[in-house]
Amino acid sequence: MSHILITGANGFVGRTLSRVLLDAGHTVSGVVRRAGQLDPRVNEWLEPSTDFAAFEAQWPAGLAADCVVHLAARVHVMQEDSTDPDAAFRSTNVEGTLRVARAAWKHGVRRFVFVSSIKAVAEADRGRPLSEDNAPAPEDPYGRSKLAAEQALLRYAQETGMDVVIVRPPLVYGPEVRANFLQLMHGLWRRMPLPLGAVRGRRSLVYVENLADALMHCSTDPRAAGQCLHVADTDAPTVAELCRALGRHLHRPARLVTVPESVLRLAGRLTGRSAQIDRLVGALQVDTTRIRTVLGWTPPYSTDEGLAATARWYRAMKEDSQC
Repeated sequence: MSHILITGANGFVGRTLSRVLLDAGHTVSGVVRRAGQLDPRVNEWLEPSTDFAAFEAQWPAGLAADCVVHLAARVHVMQEDSTDPDAAFRSTNVEGTLRVARAAWKHGVRRFVFVSSIKAVAEADRGRPLSEDNAPAPEDPYGRSKLAAEQALLRYAQETGMDVVIVRPPLVYGPEVRANFLQLMHGLWRRMPLPLGAVRGRRSLVYVENLADALMHCSTDPRAAGQCLHVADTDAPTVAELCRALGRHLHRPARLVTVPESVLRLAGRLTGRSAQIDRLVGALQVDTTRIRTVLGWTPPYSTDEGLAATARWYRAMKEDSQC
């Protein structure tokens, strides 16, 4: 069994990954900025410095990890307040990531699993599922920072011999999900009419339990060495199909209005939300052939099972709030 160190261990993915690893018999240490939020079986490392500035100096005595899974990152900001978003994302997602990798290498860690994003490659698939061989063309500060971090880590791996594994998930969902996916469930719960009935583009997703399982394999399987791997559920639903499935599991049938995609895109241009509408309407399928071939990995849960679990969590949350 392995000792895995997780940064961002108290986050949405980090908590699930910690449990999956522990249940499989691995030892887990978790790096967090706030104490007291981890599974009691996790060895907690409180490291509140900005962008991991003190990471190497604060490395706990006696901590000997086999692998670091780097989840901590500056993620999408709903209302960006930085005057230079690219610099803000780069500070955390590139410089901070390199600080973690350098400290890990100096303390004997030989594998570094970097959780990147499919946004490091593209925002749309242009008619063909995105594979690891696609030329990257990120379109926003977050995607650009993730790609820059990948490239910096690969250079560091060449210099040192560190085993870097890059994992690119699409949108992650599951219990405790936040951001746009949660907003969608709010709309379905309130029975709001949604103008998504005509959206045909398919978009890959990954259930958090499936991602955690894939990350465990990437952390411990020798065959993952040096790989860049795309991870996603088997299914890639349209937005309309996603709404119908979620509505069914929420016991709130989706009220979908058929609005032509051209009208949605026009509305996006008129309201200054073209990027958001393009992501909603456009197709973004992910090719997972490599991880299936190299590691023999398949998602342990179907998309419908993942959506059902997410809906159960949401319904329980709503029921608790009414007590």
